[in-house]
Amino acid sequence: MLREKGVSMRGWWFALLAVNLVSMEPDAALERLQKGNQRYVEDLLEHPDRTSERRSAIVAKQNPFAVVLGCSDSRVAPEIVFDQGVGDLFVVRVAGNVAGPIEIDSIEYAVEYLNASLIVVLGHQHCGAVDAVMQGKTQDIEAIAEHIRPAIAQCAQNKVTSLDRCVKENVLFVTQALRKSSVIQKWVEEKKVRVVGGYYCLETGKVEWMD
Repeated sequence: MLREKGVSMRGWWFALLAVNLVSMEPDAALERLQKGNQRYVEDLLEHPDRTSERRSAIVAKQNPFAVVLGCSDSRVAPEIVFDQGVGDLFVVRVAGNVAGPIEIDSIEYAVEYLNASLIVVLGHQHCGAVDAVMQGKTQDIEAIAEHIRPAIAQCAQNKVTSLDRCVKENVLFVTQALRKSSVIQKWVEEKKVRVVGGYYCLETGKVEWMD
């Protein structure tokens, strides 16, 4: 259905693209990702929505059921990790899976105008960006490090020194930041959108889920 509430004059024409788009229930969207990840782990990939018919069907408009804010790491491609196809996921990738103004704007667009009902913040094992902040070696990634430091400060306060535990803390900080967006908060309160965290294990391919 078309989400008409909160459409600004600046973005009214984007809303026209949303006509006839269908919104999947958030829990159903999460289950679809969980099942896809399980197929990936078990080497039972279906490679859905990757045919010429699928490409033709989404030329006029896109209708992704979920947003994935993931790290740019080459080993963590959401469409592969979750065994999804063309047009299924609205993917935003940046080192450290951080949520600055540009990333948040992109995610809000997917929720507001494309009817995505699930937002996943996907961190991963051995994240180099988080590790760099922990070691204080951020001279080349200052804009990214600025968004990771609050999570690392929380880890330090709790005497947490494990990189992977800090990666998870960073994921939780980002999910909290997204829930504070007025656009996203509105849909979360109406139970039309859900925001969850995920931690991807490079060794097994399994995603651990965090609310």
